Amino acid sequence: MVDYKVVGSIAFLEVNNPPVNALSHSVRVGLVEGLDRSNKEKAVKAIVIIGKGSTFISGADIKEFGKPMRGPWLTAVGEHIEASEKPVIAGIHGNALGGGLEIALFSHYRIALKSARVGFPEVLIGILPGAAGTQRLPRVTTVPVAMEMIASGRHVSAPDALKYGILDRVVDKDLSSECMKLAYNIIGKPLHDRRLRNRPVTPVENLNAVYDAALAQATRRFKGFIAPVKCLQAVKAAVTADNYEAGVNEESRLFADLMRSGQARALQYAFFAERATARWQLPTGESYRTCKPLPIKTVGVIGAGTMGSGIAVTVLRAGLPVTLVEQDRKFLDRGVAMIKSVLEGSVRLKKLSPQGLQKCMSLLKATVNMDDLRDVDLVIEAVFESLSLKKQIFGRLDKLCKAETILCSNTSSLDINMIASATDRPDRVAGMHFFVPAYVMRLLENVYGKATSGTTVATIMQLGKKLGMVSVLVGTCNSFVANRTMQKYGTQATFLVEEGSLPQEVDQVLTDFGMPMGTFAVGDLSGLDIGWNIRREIAQAQGMTLTFATRFMGGDRYSSLSDRLVQKGRIGRKVGKGWYKYEKSGGKVATPDPEVTQIILDHCKELGIERRSISPQEVIERTFYAAINEGFRCLEDGVAAKPEDIDVCWLLGFGFPRYQGGPMFYASQVGLRSVYDKICQFHERYPNQSIWMPCELLRRLSRLEVTPPMSEWTMKTTSKL
Repeated sequence: MVDYKVVGSIAFLEVNNPPVNALSHSVRVGLVEGLDRSNKEKAVKAIVIIGKGSTFISGADIKEFGKPMRGPWLTAVGEHIEASEKPVIAGIHGNALGGGLEIALFSHYRIALKSARVGFPEVLIGILPGAAGTQRLPRVTTVPVAMEMIASGRHVSAPDALKYGILDRVVDKDLSSECMKLAYNIIGKPLHDRRLRNRPVTPVENLNAVYDAALAQATRRFKGFIAPVKCLQAVKAAVTADNYEAGVNEESRLFADLMRSGQARALQYAFFAERATARWQLPTGESYRTCKPLPIKTVGVIGAGTMGSGIAVTVLRAGLPVTLVEQDRKFLDRGVAMIKSVLEGSVRLKKLSPQGLQKCMSLLKATVNMDDLRDVDLVIEAVFESLSLKKQIFGRLDKLCKAETILCSNTSSLDINMIASATDRPDRVAGMHFFVPAYVMRLLENVYGKATSGTTVATIMQLGKKLGMVSVLVGTCNSFVANRTMQKYGTQATFLVEEGSLPQEVDQVLTDFGMPMGTFAVGDLSGLDIGWNIRREIAQAQGMTLTFATRFMGGDRYSSLSDRLVQKGRIGRKVGKGWYKYEKSGGKVATPDPEVTQIILDHCKELGIERRSISPQEVIERTFYAAINEGFRCLEDGVAAKPEDIDVCWLLGFGFPRYQGGPMFYASQVGLRSVYDKICQFHERYPNQSIWMPCELLRRLSRLEVTPPMSEWTMKTTSKL
């Protein structure tokens, strides 16, 4: 996987391991063999390591993760490069990431195309650059830059890398020719100072203050993660160690600590889980392997509210024309203003150029005439969560749009089969459930109904990728997979408040666990009236009515605490009061409110609930185990195909701490038997709560003596149910 050729007096070692030239075992062997051959051939005076295809070297081979590593180790390869008697140049295009950047830092010279990027993203999978990267980077740049780059995983552009001292030269084109020019200029020059092991670290004034500042920044950004801290300790060792070898030894010790940690396993699981979502299959057997997507060149969005406008922003940024439809001109103008404001914010953050803003706005057509959707390729409906309204819209779209147009609903809870029943094209109806705000949240929950075709699924999954989203495919059911499991978590949190906790106490436990916000703070942010309206819609569909006197719904326990707050006008941040009070309407600082405490106490007294002391451990188990049990039920029902899909929903949709892997992975780390046994205990304590009915799939899995990879053990067991 490393091609060898000689041009003039220059040997080119061309890494040829598509698509990203990962540092597989064969590549490592090929580099060593190529270096040995180059140093033996008298006609060769200099060596260039370069990548074939679209990139230099984008890091380790992920296929080797979790498997015994075969030699040569990357550090040994690097030392072989550095020890070469002939100068070695790293010619970089595309990306030099992780081990790729370490290969470049072992080389004597580094040259890159202007479009290239370099970086150490290892921290994002719970480890650090383990082939002397933490010791070499501070020898070419400053310690603060090295600390920030390694602890954040940030990719750096070639011009910035040149400014930092990481690169020796940046060129606009003809990388191979420029490498040859540089090679002929350095032939015969001493290499001692070009070997970074011989180069001292740039002196640092007040190292402890620099380290403390970097640590404070890293812990703010990566709350609860241990890898950023170890990364900073390793870079600090480059300064404080007696010599280069001692620093490398300290790096190796810290690397081993991380590899043994549960966080590294969880973060690497999350890395693979996101990629596994692309491997979808329908119950019919149609899959990503057999179905081709339709081309989507134009998109219609119905509804110019917060969600519809956010979806429009996402589609526009992907370069697709959008026809935005709203029935009221005032609402339409407000939506267009929001779209422009969001895009202007992207310009201020330098995520979009001013020209890009103009291009996006030119792709937007705002209209109050639904007939303007006649020729679009795909429509996303984003109106109020009302089944009757959505069916009315889909019935009209069915008659209006061309036969091949795909019709999608952004519903977060309603049955796709019911929506599709309003059309004569149920095979081309699906759900595309975006999360708020759509232009920030990376999760897209794509939902298929009983008639949705494989072609339709392939199309919306491909569109999600084009939009920069991580698409998870699920089957239709009440609230689908993400919200269905989250509802159990939130419901238990409310029950805990009924039984003795206060909202701020539950939220504190959840944020200490690693959630970005507690469930009650999230409710205030979203708006308690939204959940109220959804519950009323569901209750009406089931022929029920929500009232304060309702203690059980459909034979199950139901809490009306949130409903009481809504009825008192406490609907969240937007009005300055919900579960918490805020300094003003729309304020962000949540403060516990004595009025809420009194509402809770009155509620419990009215219903005869005797309050008690509740431990943080019970809060964790009641909330997350409820979601986990429901997650296994989603697998058992077939609406989720694999546990990775559920975990990705939580990681990207709800901010579940990535270093915990996701609720399903977390369950496997706690131990499925322990989780199952605790659920059985809760079932005995709360027989009137269906959520604690232990899932049969979880029971079977909890009794297995050996736990294979998650998707394997789940799929093998569900096939026997």
